Amino acid sequence: MTWLIAIIAFILILGLVILVHELGHFITAKKSGIKVEEFGIGFPPRLLSFKRGETIYSLNLIPIGGFTKMLGEEDPSHPRSLAGKSIRTRLLVLSAGSIMNILLPILLLSIAFMIPRQVVAGGDVQVYEVTPGSPAAYAGIQVDDIILTANGHEISNFDELHEVIEDADHEGQPVAMVLDRPGVGEVPVTVNPPYLDGARIGVTLQLVNPYYETVSYPIGKAIAEGFRQTWNIISLTVTGFFNLITGQGGVDVVGPIGIAQATGEVAKLGVASLLIWAAILSAVIGIMNLLPIPMLDGGRICFVLLEWVRRGKRISLERERQAHLVGLMLLLTLVLVVSYFDLSRLIGGESILP
Repeated sequence: MTWLIAIIAFILILGLVILVHELGHFITAKKSGIKVEEFGIGFPPRLLSFKRGETIYSLNLIPIGGFTKMLGEEDPSHPRSLAGKSIRTRLLVLSAGSIMNILLPILLLSIAFMIPRQVVAGGDVQVYEVTPGSPAAYAGIQVDDIILTANGHEISNFDELHEVIEDADHEGQPVAMVLDRPGVGEVPVTVNPPYLDGARIGVTLQLVNPYYETVSYPIGKAIAEGFRQTWNIISLTVTGFFNLITGQGGVDVVGPIGIAQATGEVAKLGVASLLIWAAILSAVIGIMNLLPIPMLDGGRICFVLLEWVRRGKRISLERERQAHLVGLMLLLTLVLVVSYFDLSRLIGGESILP
C-alpha cells in the first residue's frame, strides 16, 4: 500500500510539472501562429487521444514525460513551422516551458504555506565541527558545545545565531557566548572579529532535541513567502548545477526511480510537504531544461542563438539532428547509470532524504 501511494503521488506530481511545462510551449506556440500537431502527456504508445481543430491531444503509456509536437521544429520551409518563425519567437516558445516550471513553485508554495503543518520551531544549537584557524577555534569553541546565548540573546535556532553574528560583524564588535559543554557545564567565550565571509565564525552547526509547532500563514504572507522561497530554491538549484558541472561535488544526482522513492517518503509527511516537494521538482526540471545540452530546450535555444550570432545563417539541419541524437544518447546513458545507483539504494533499504 505504501508503494502504491508513492507511485500515485509520483505520477500526479510529475504529471503536473510536465503538464505546466508543455502548456508553456503549447500556449506560446498557438499565440505565435505555429501549428501544433500534437500535445501529449507521457510518451507513446498512446492510451487515448482526440483531435480538436488541427491538434491531436493524447495521453500516453509512459508517464515520465510529455511533448508539444510543432510543425517543422527544424525545417523552416513551411510558414507556420517553428523553424520558420523569427529568432525572438523561437526563443520565447522554446524557453516558455522552463519559465512556467520556474513560476509554478510560487503557486504551490503559497498554497503549502496556508495549510497547517508541523515545522521545527527550535532546539539546542550544537557545534558539529570547528574550522581550524577560524575565529571560533581561537575563541576556544569545541565540538559538541551547545550555544546557549550570544550577546545576551537566547539561541534556539540557526537564524537567531546568524542574526546576532551578522549584527556584530556589521559593527565590528565581538560576540560574547555562553556554551554548555558536556561534562563541564556553562563556559563563557568571546569570538572576536574579523569574521569569515561576513557573519561566519567558522563552525558547522546541527539542531538537536528539536521541538515543533503547528503553523499556517494568511494568504498575503503565504504569497510573499512563496515568492521568497521560490527564489531560494532557484538559487540553490543553479548553485547545485554549477557545482555538478564544475566537479565541486556536494551534489547527489537521482533519476526517476530516486525521485519516486523520495516522493513516497515525502508523502508520509502530508499534503503541504508534497506541495513543497513538487515546487522543488518543478524548479529543478525547469532549470535543467535550460542547460545547453542538445535534445533539451536549452540545446535548441543554443542553436537559435548561434543563428543570431551568425547573422541569420542556420546550422545545417543534418548537423542539428546529429547533435540532438548525441544529446539523447548521453541523457539515456545518464538515466541508466543513475537508475542503477537508485535501485541499489532502494534494494539496500536506504532512505533518499536526510
